[in-house]
Amino acid sequence: MARFRRTILRSMAAAAVVVVMSEPPCRADSEAAGLAIRSALEEWRSAFNKRDEGHVCDLFAQDLIANYQGQPERDYASLCQLLRSSVQDTEKSYRYSFDIDEIMVFDAMAIVRLVWTLEIENAGGGSEILKEPAIDIFRRQDGGGWKISRYLAYPMVP
Repeated sequence: MARFRRTILRSMAAAAVVVVMSEPPCRADSEAAGLAIRSALEEWRSAFNKRDEGHVCDLFAQDLIANYQGQPERDYASLCQLLRSSVQDTEKSYRYSFDIDEIMVFDAMAIVRLVWTLEIENAGGGSEILKEPAIDIFRRQDGGGWKISRYLAYPMVP
């Protein structure tokens, strides 16, 4: 738990440095980037919920570092393996949705505060809903799209 807190504090401090040192982009650029990020999130949600194994990793950059409370730190390969095994799972069905609280764009980087909602249904009956507050750090890619390169998430305590 202490390691997780240190990781969160370091990541938030790094994000704050980026925010302070970045020149604010023009409003139109920020709005366009925000729309592109919302679209990328929605496309991923749709692919995951359709169990589209070929596209469940599309939202994430190759340099991904993912931290989820209580889980080992993941890179792109290990997260993709987890996502692919989730969509292949015949014993459980997973569905994601999200609510965006804020998108802050700084040139080629963006910080998104949001809450992911994961619905898990067991094939034998029973279900569970997890709320997962998160900070996703996106980077603009060479082709102009946006991908998550860092994220911090944790289960919300009821």
